[in-house]
Amino acid sequence: MSLKYHPPIRIGLIGCGEIAQVAHIPNLTYLSSKFELTYLCDTNAESLAFCASRCSNASIKCTESASDLCQSPDVDAVMVCSSDAFHTEHGLLALKAGKHVFIEKPLALCRRDIKALMEAEKGSKGKVFVGYMRRYASAFLDAVKEIGGVEGVQYVKVRDIICPNSVFINQSGTFPYKFPEGVTQEAAKALAEREESMVHEALEVDMGLTVTEKRTTMLRLLGGLGSHDLSAMRELIGMPTGVLGAYLTPTMWTVLFKYPTFVATYESGFNSIPLFDASIEVFTENKAVTVKYDTPYVKGLPTTMVVREKVGEDNCGYQERIVRSSYEDPYTKQMGEWWEFMVNGKPVKTTVEDAAMELEIFKMILTAAG
Repeated sequence: MSLKYHPPIRIGLIGCGEIAQVAHIPNLTYLSSKFELTYLCDTNAESLAFCASRCSNASIKCTESASDLCQSPDVDAVMVCSSDAFHTEHGLLALKAGKHVFIEKPLALCRRDIKALMEAEKGSKGKVFVGYMRRYASAFLDAVKEIGGVEGVQYVKVRDIICPNSVFINQSGTFPYKFPEGVTQEAAKALAEREESMVHEALEVDMGLTVTEKRTTMLRLLGGLGSHDLSAMRELIGMPTGVLGAYLTPTMWTVLFKYPTFVATYESGFNSIPLFDASIEVFTENKAVTVKYDTPYVKGLPTTMVVREKVGEDNCGYQERIVRSSYEDPYTKQMGEWWEFMVNGKPVKTTVEDAAMELEIFKMILTAAG
């Protein structure tokens, strides 16, 4: 049986920084049967020119105007890889143009921006797909099936302690470059103003907390590294009912989440050990299921599921299974899911409504920490 051919979806990418250079541009090239990168946008002219030189499409168009890219007839769908503070603005431009839009996490850090995206979706042909790539990893999907819900769960441990991403990126073969001299004063001012407004809305308006340097730092960390873990935790075991305690520092942080019949610890942060120590471990009486992640910046490193359980008629036996159901990395898997949505109408799980739940967890954590 032959598969029906669909021409590659033409992608316009906004934001030519590290994540675009290391992950998205290489992946779009790798998935050339499904996607074609036709347009790039960045306010940094040097980053824009550099990324254009790295694309396989010799006739790729470039612009410093996100609006021009979104409205272009050469763009079928938009990828937003710009600074967090501009995710909403660029997403709104894509939706206004009637385009489907992939927005890197965090989608937003305040309710104002979430509400704006929800309202824009209602009047648009386009829909938002949020880039929570760890939730599309094969091992994670295997674990969701293996655990089968929260019944019988006794304890959960979420862990994500890593060294600087530069350690892995420098070994990834993607050779990214930063061009700080290419940032104009106008662009820097616009970013600073947008970030200040976003943080004010998140902390003071949404949470009722005074803006401090520490809270601002932790909000950005939870929206960055933390959103990977907290989003996956939500899908695996649902929303917590509260936070029993939280200890937060910019290098390491620990949170104890309360669930109706168990607790979950969340430990995360940074050190200089060249190791990517990220996992989610769920304990029941008879089984422990662990999803183990490796760095997504080195392509082809699979996630694995490890199942430890008792076996045998007398329940005295022990079995350990290591399941690697695919070598496809999470970035590739999530792009495949976005394609399936746009071409075949497959439902999206990482929606605006789903991402809004992150804000509730951020509020739980920062309020508990005081």
